Amino acid sequence: MLYIVLLLVLAALGLLVTALITANSLWAWVSIILSVLAGLFLIADFVRRRRKRKRAAKVGDTLGAAEPAAEERAEASEEEPAEDTDTGETVVAEEPATADSTALLPATGEVAEAEEKTEPEPVGDPAEEESAPADVEVVSALELEVVVVDEYPRYHVPDCGWLADRDTIPIAVKEARELGFTPCARCTPDAKLAAEHRAVTKS
Repeated sequence: MLYIVLLLVLAALGLLVTALITANSLWAWVSIILSVLAGLFLIADFVRRRRKRKRAAKVGDTLGAAEPAAEERAEASEEEPAEDTDTGETVVAEEPATADSTALLPATGEVAEAEEKTEPEPVGDPAEEESAPADVEVVSALELEVVVVDEYPRYHVPDCGWLADRDTIPIAVKEARELGFTPCARCTPDAKLAAEHRAVTKS
């Protein structure tokens, strides 16, 4: 968008110089029209960036509000000891003893093997990517687009497999990092975006 504005301003300036040299008012009018177009493009770009910032700030606020709520739910779900209403003493429930509780336990190797087979696919937020410092420095200055999911602290590339059918919000990677989002370890956005940026700058 800024490149278009720059080209329009340069064209308007060139036409203005031409109008002054040739004393032709037509070139001056065309120069004015191009300047107005450049101004409209600047206004449109400002409105688009402002909306994107508001949307990203809304996601950040929702993320910040979700963490205390999760802590409150965790505290409420903790098991509290029962109290005897007659004596006022705390009663701790004990598990009934079995004749031979170790007889039904499988061997250690069998337990490990069973855990490997039955371990479910994680449904929570993926781990954070361990980005190289050089990649972080590059990505922190980029306007390339990544996506975030409401109430999750990671940002992803659009084709990340973890996203599945989740509703995503597009945001510039620079703004995502400024709002406190961290890269997804599954799709490694920092490494990919930094590599793409280096490839473009070399070419």
